[in-house]
Amino acid sequence: MNSETAQRFDAIIVGAGQAGPALAGRLTAAGQTVAVIERKLVGGTCVNYGCIPTKTLVASAHAAHLARRGHDFGVVTGDVTVDMAAVKARKDRISGGDREGLESWLEGMKGCTLIRGHARFEGPHTLRVGDRLLAADRIFLNVGGRAVAPDMPGLADVDYLTNVGILELDTLPEHLVVIGGSYIALEFAQMYRRFGARVTVVERGPRLTAREDEDVSAAIKEILENEGIEIVLGADAISFAKRAVDSGDSGAPGGFTVTPRDGAAPIAGSHLLVAVGRVPNTDDLGLDAAGVETDDRGYIVVDDQLRTSVEHIWALGDCNGRGAFTHTSYNDFEIVAANLLDDDPRKVSDRVTTYALYIDPPLGRAGMTAEQARRAGRKALVGKRPMTRVGRAVEKGETQGFMKVIVDADTQEILGAAILGVGGDEVVQDILDVMTAKLPYTAISRTMHIHPTVSELVPTVLQELEPLE
Repeated sequence: MNSETAQRFDAIIVGAGQAGPALAGRLTAAGQTVAVIERKLVGGTCVNYGCIPTKTLVASAHAAHLARRGHDFGVVTGDVTVDMAAVKARKDRISGGDREGLESWLEGMKGCTLIRGHARFEGPHTLRVGDRLLAADRIFLNVGGRAVAPDMPGLADVDYLTNVGILELDTLPEHLVVIGGSYIALEFAQMYRRFGARVTVVERGPRLTAREDEDVSAAIKEILENEGIEIVLGADAISFAKRAVDSGDSGAPGGFTVTPRDGAAPIAGSHLLVAVGRVPNTDDLGLDAAGVETDDRGYIVVDDQLRTSVEHIWALGDCNGRGAFTHTSYNDFEIVAANLLDDDPRKVSDRVTTYALYIDPPLGRAGMTAEQARRAGRKALVGKRPMTRVGRAVEKGETQGFMKVIVDADTQEILGAAILGVGGDEVVQDILDVMTAKLPYTAISRTMHIHPTVSELVPTVLQELEPLE
């Protein structure tokens, strides 16, 4: 038996992403001593590699796009150019400021000890970080996830970027090829097209954003193609090869070609972004030593209160497979804190699935898709309205996309919504609130909304429901 004395805390939190620091704040406020262990950057994916830096880049790309469209609004500009070094500096300043704020909060938090390093279990209650052995009655895992690079022929032989590496670019790619047709892939594809790069998206499936309804996928494809992005679908046999870098590939990490399928013409690119999925950071935690179970994809198995197979260990955020967003991670914190500290029995199953795709215009989503409602055998109604018939969108010159809301014909409760259009990520919140409250759709359709707004058309959509075919 190891005789080494462990440094004891009331609680240990592994990972300082979106759930970890907030939980540390609640636990220390309750008088507990807490160790927060972080092996890389405080703030996790959201602050350093995800929401904050990418949406900062999206804002810069939107500014460039709007400047080029100045003539649409009667505004005369000269040639629009993008200073990528300045764009990156702005991103770094905003992201870094958020991280520094979190670090200062944790370091100044009474009762909290911030420890840098990689943690591994040595027993159900003990973790080692370098030469330090730590122990606690309760342990919370908030270790996040990372991009996965699949084993595709030739990929190991060429230089490629993930969502982390591409954030370090301070020059404009001559031709960015994006592997993947989902959320991260499409956000980077559009922003770099707006920065001025040629962009090609290669997706193995038959359509983009496969988890969405087909009309949503088709509209997203049209939006991107209208901006000059090349979309290659059905790329079911993707392979890569090196090529000589020519003078047109200034700043390229290494020239390459991508062949999307057998017999297809190769696509030559200067920069390659692989954005085809993520895996949880659970493979090097020593979970076996603690008896913590994972599923076949490596996600930590949790119950409705986010407790693992070991009673005193919880898993929050991307590593538990119950959501892959900042808002699900933070909600995990709220659920754990409510159950442990507030005698408030909150559950994961009570929340409504919701997220956004931050292309421009954005897609705001809540609840079921129409296809999911069909497969569930729900007797449903659907209302749909194009953004061309939304006055606020017309005034702003942003008429791409549509609104769609699905309602249960028997209970009158809203089953889901897809708002693809200007302000869609904000408009969907109105619908989400009513869904969470389990109110009938009439709670929105009979409410007077402000004019002129995008939200004011949601009641109109709900007043024009038809049976879902």
